[in-house]
Amino acid sequence: MTERTLSAAGAPAALNAFVRGIERRAAVFAELLSGDAIAGDAALAAAIRAFRGISVAASMPEWPWRFWGLLLATPQLRRSSPLPTRSGPLTALSAMPHGPRAAVLLRLVGGLTEADAASALGIAIGTYRMAMQRALPHRADGSADAQAWRAMADAVQAMVKSLPAPRLAQLARIREAGVLGRPLLLPPGADAATAVVQPRPRWQRPALYTLAGLTIAALAATFFQPQPAIGPDGVPRIRRVALPAAEPPASTFDARTALLSHRDFEVLIDAQGDAMSRDLDFHAWLAAESAARPAAGFTAAGVPVSGPADPAVAIPMLAQDVAAASETRDAR
Repeated sequence: MTERTLSAAGAPAALNAFVRGIERRAAVFAELLSGDAIAGDAALAAAIRAFRGISVAASMPEWPWRFWGLLLATPQLRRSSPLPTRSGPLTALSAMPHGPRAAVLLRLVGGLTEADAASALGIAIGTYRMAMQRALPHRADGSADAQAWRAMADAVQAMVKSLPAPRLAQLARIREAGVLGRPLLLPPGADAATAVVQPRPRWQRPALYTLAGLTIAALAATFFQPQPAIGPDGVPRIRRVALPAAEPPASTFDARTALLSHRDFEVLIDAQGDAMSRDLDFHAWLAAESAARPAAGFTAAGVPVSGPADPAVAIPMLAQDVAAASETRDAR
């Protein structure tokens, strides 16, 4: 098969051929995994119906692992239930846990490769190999029992080839219902072995089309029906009512709360900092004048002296300059 997808028109024929080729193996797989033939057939019917929609979009090389993945996802096969005790080569199969048993059956019954089997289980190839190694029959010394493995594979293939005629007829009905997208209906008093596909009545499709047309017509009529501006009682449909005057607020912030919640509260309570900020030009001029003075000391009379400045003399003189400058500024 080439890697291509099928159109909706060509899907049923190819789907019927695909399901017909694996329906026996899928039935035996579901029976051995669930432990019940009836539950297995129900899982097979659900998987075929679900696969019908997937097969149109998926490429044909993906069909095998996608179908077996859907079969494994059915509720009947997801439950881990004890299997009936089997004799002969299938004894080891009954003793396996649910997960390893599914891995073994995908190989023995489904005939999938390691990659497809891992994709169907939704696990990595390495994990699938570990599950297979855990499920393989072993001898008493711990080595793999290849003879028991071959016997198990032969017994499973014998089950696939020896399905009775009523079971094959049941599988054909399941396939027909799934490919056509119809449920597998049971007549009153019948069991799964005698299920038949009930064809749809001839009047059902025209009735559905008629009902859909009437529904669309009724919906369209709601858009074209005129809406009178005046009701039956002569009152306009839309009434206008003036809103009452706005009432005063129930409460407001007092002056103290307004001050505390002010965004510049920290600045407002710092009176000294606020006063200094208003004299920034003066302090800038004072700092510039101080930086321009020579690095020399002064005597008490203001006469510069040579040598390093004496802090004990320079600091009082600077304080006097600041005071004099302040008095001059206040006099202005």
